[in-house]
Amino acid sequence: MTSSRAHLTDYARGLTPPEGWKVEVSGDLIVVTATPTTVHQRNLLVVRRQFDAHCPAELMPSENTDLASPHTGKLRNPDLTYIPLDTVELGGNQVPAELAAIAVEVVSPSNPENDLVGKVRDYPQMAIPLYLVIDPREGTLTLHSEPGGATYHRRWTGKFGDGVPIPAPFSFELGTAELLRYPA
Repeated sequence: MTSSRAHLTDYARGLTPPEGWKVEVSGDLIVVTATPTTVHQRNLLVVRRQFDAHCPAELMPSENTDLASPHTGKLRNPDLTYIPLDTVELGGNQVPAELAAIAVEVVSPSNPENDLVGKVRDYPQMAIPLYLVIDPREGTLTLHSEPGGATYHRRWTGKFGDGVPIPAPFSFELGTAELLRYPA
C-alpha cells in the first residue's frame, strides 16, 4: 500500500463519525454513510437467520466489522459478514478482508452506488469470495462469486421471492419471500 493510502486509512480509522454514520475507505476516498433504516435491518435479520442456520462451526457472523485490505488500500464495512472464529484472537475492530467467507449488503436508499458500484469493484480486489447484494429499492438480489483480480467472474441475479443458490461453505438456498421493499 502506498504511503498516501496508508495515511488515508489511518486517518479514517481515527475519525469518530456522528451517531448514525459509519466510515469506510475505498482507494483514495473516505466514504461516510448513514446507518440503516428499520426495513434494512429487518431484511438483514431475515437473511442472517438463514445464514446462521447453515454456518459452518468454524465461522461466526459479524455485523458492521471493518474488513481491511492493506495491499489494496481498502477498508470496507459490510452489513453482515462471516469470519473465522479465531479472528477474535487478532483483537481490535478490523479483520483481514481475505478471511471473510462472504459480505452481505442491503442497498442503502441514500447511497446505492456505494453497494452497487464501489463494493462490487472493491470486494473482489479484497479477495472476498462471495458478495450478496439485496436491493429493497428494486426488489432484486445479486450474488457475485469467483473473484479474480479486479472483478467477480460469476453473477447470479433474481428478485425477491426467488431462492438464491448460496455455495460452499454455506451450501443452501436462501429464501427471499419475506424480504421487504422500501416504502415508495
